[in-house]
Amino acid sequence: MQKLRLILGDQLNTEHSWFQESDKGTIYLLAEMRQETDYVKHHIQKVVAFFMSMRNFYSTVKANGHQAVYFQITDAENPQDLEKLISACIEKYDIEKFEYQLPDEYRLDQQLKTICSNLKIESEAFDSEHFYTTRHELSDFFEGKKLLLMENFYRSMRKKHHVLMDGAIPEGNQWNFDADNRKKYKGEVPIPTEKSFHTNVSGIVAQIKEAGIITFGNINLDNFSWPTSREQSLEVLKYFCKNLLKHFGDYEDAMHTDEKFLFHSRLSFAMNSKMLSPKEVIETVTSFYHANEAEITLSQVEGFVRQILGWREYIRGIYWKEMPNYAQKNVLKNTNKLPDFFWTGKTKMSCMSHAINQSLDEAYAHHIQRLMVIGNFTLLTQIHPDEVDAWYLGVYIDAIEWVEMPNTRGMSQYADGGIIATKPYVSSGSYINKMSNNCSKCHYNVKEKFGDNACPFNTLYWNFLDEKKEYFKGNQRMGMMLNLLKKINPEELYKIKVKANEIIENMDSY
Repeated sequence: MQKLRLILGDQLNTEHSWFQESDKGTIYLLAEMRQETDYVKHHIQKVVAFFMSMRNFYSTVKANGHQAVYFQITDAENPQDLEKLISACIEKYDIEKFEYQLPDEYRLDQQLKTICSNLKIESEAFDSEHFYTTRHELSDFFEGKKLLLMENFYRSMRKKHHVLMDGAIPEGNQWNFDADNRKKYKGEVPIPTEKSFHTNVSGIVAQIKEAGIITFGNINLDNFSWPTSREQSLEVLKYFCKNLLKHFGDYEDAMHTDEKFLFHSRLSFAMNSKMLSPKEVIETVTSFYHANEAEITLSQVEGFVRQILGWREYIRGIYWKEMPNYAQKNVLKNTNKLPDFFWTGKTKMSCMSHAINQSLDEAYAHHIQRLMVIGNFTLLTQIHPDEVDAWYLGVYIDAIEWVEMPNTRGMSQYADGGIIATKPYVSSGSYINKMSNNCSKCHYNVKEKFGDNACPFNTLYWNFLDEKKEYFKGNQRMGMMLNLLKKINPEELYKIKVKANEIIENMDSY
């Protein structure tokens, strides 16, 4: 039987069972499409990374003896539309059965179901064989429960997959070392330079421009640093274990103006494109830890495992549990627009300047920069979650909707009303000062609440609490802050609110 098997751009898993077969009647199909580059405006490095990784994957598949068809973005025969592409290949190659791996994005899942319903041949969907969990495992786990606590899910995953366990007991007799993972980085230990590959990407960037794809952000044409093959991805994993793991947990929440990556692995793109699986990443890291326990403490490793086995699987489960309605959630009724400096990086706020310019330069920022700097600011200034979603989805190299949307709309913007977070992740400038050196070099004074030199985060924080106090009055975790709000002198609160509204109306001046 002649079969056509579709491979999406984030399904670059050469270890999938499909490729362990030798079937001369099977053709694999990959394509770079305007359908995928244009649904939001993407960072140039993100488009380059996916196109290069797809091309490398195609070369590997061919080298391993499989039949494959590949459409580059500028190919004249490329219809730039998934349904037209599949139909054309079915006709050209006399295909009798169409197969695909389950997509991780709701829109593609629906599109492929529609395409298959219109086909006149047999079709079948297969698991991507990537995640620890099935799409609906989290829904089943929390069935009948009101609170969807990640910690409970994480512990069940640890038990089920026997990760960092001594029988039924967690290693170290402690499930979570989060309290040990909050150190401010003060240069105590040197940070090794990130693992880079110095790839020349001028040709592929020229193709992207020729195709008319509109992108944003910066790129070094001679030194593209991200891994774009399984081999390179494995190198980054090995480098993380050898050079960064021993200090990862300590400083995973830290920020520093001179250090873009600190001890973070930079494996998220390799994992989200499926060049690496979460299981092999965790097995590699935990094996390295157990072989080097004299140098690496358990808290470093548990913090890393929690991000992948806990948070990553949890976020995916939330996405499939809540879609499609999740994409419209905006319980706080925020309506403002993103300021222009999100596209230029030009702002006098040191923390925002560093986080946004790093995002524009590297297509990457770590989770605290995304949550407690950029996300904190967009929530305090009451930006519409659609605007925030589109920016996060476009700017970050690892952003695919299943992982981006719950993290942004839920965890960061509280637009889901507490499905993920039990309280909004907002703070004044004090948290940023506690976790970074940004405030010491800032135009604004982190200790002032209002006035020309006051840290905008301080003014915006108390204004946000006042604006949303009716919504949060029944939230126990917000009780202490709302009580502090009540104690602010009415005259002082008025000044705070006047200043906050001035900031919101003139964000590009700050």
